[in-house]
Amino acid sequence: MILYPAIDLKDGHCVRLLRGDMAAATFFGDDPAAQAAKFQGAGCEWLHLVDLNGAFAGTPVNAKAVEAILARITIPAQLGGGIRDMATIDMWLTQGLARIILGTVAVENPTLVRDAAKAFPGQIAVGIDARKGLVATQGWATATEIQATDLARSFEDAGVAAIIYTDIDRDGTMQGPNIAATEALARAVTIPVIASGGVSSLADLIALRGTGVIAGAISGRALYDGTIDLGAALKALAA
Repeated sequence: MILYPAIDLKDGHCVRLLRGDMAAATFFGDDPAAQAAKFQGAGCEWLHLVDLNGAFAGTPVNAKAVEAILARITIPAQLGGGIRDMATIDMWLTQGLARIILGTVAVENPTLVRDAAKAFPGQIAVGIDARKGLVATQGWATATEIQATDLARSFEDAGVAAIIYTDIDRDGTMQGPNIAATEALARAVTIPVIASGGVSSLADLIALRGTGVIAGAISGRALYDGTIDLGAALKALAA
């Protein structure tokens, strides 16, 4: 199982939100590129980047910060937030991102997801963010009546590389991931599922890996706070 350290970008800075609330942001650094290099130096295989402003604006906002990160690292990185058309997907992949995460458009324009997955094999992921099993879009500000599992299944034949499943009620809370819901989703589809939201201890990572069906886990606040020792986590997951 791959550990994806998260770098969430707000106004060019590294932050973490509480349950997706932009007004409840905790500042963790003003040099995202240096943080990315630090994660790579520790032995991370991937990075997970989020343009938080972009998720609300519907267009890239933290492009300079993302470009600076890409200039500092050699490991692959995935990016979500504000990517809602083919031109932006192409632009970011040309810039050097390994994977694009499409969230809101997976609900509002699923044809784009299918077209992008066909045009860029292995480089398109679907971000499914849910509260109590129901999908939320537009930076988690808009609730829908769509079941997360139904949305995931709808892309079963699209050729997407992964599903990033975030339990919004757990995100940033340090209360542990929703393992049961994430495992259920992973068992419902053949697409690799990456867990996000609430991953706050080595025990959480080991429990997620123990399901045998979860391909990766994203963690942010716990790595910045030191609640998860990154070196120990990477060693344990590699064992």
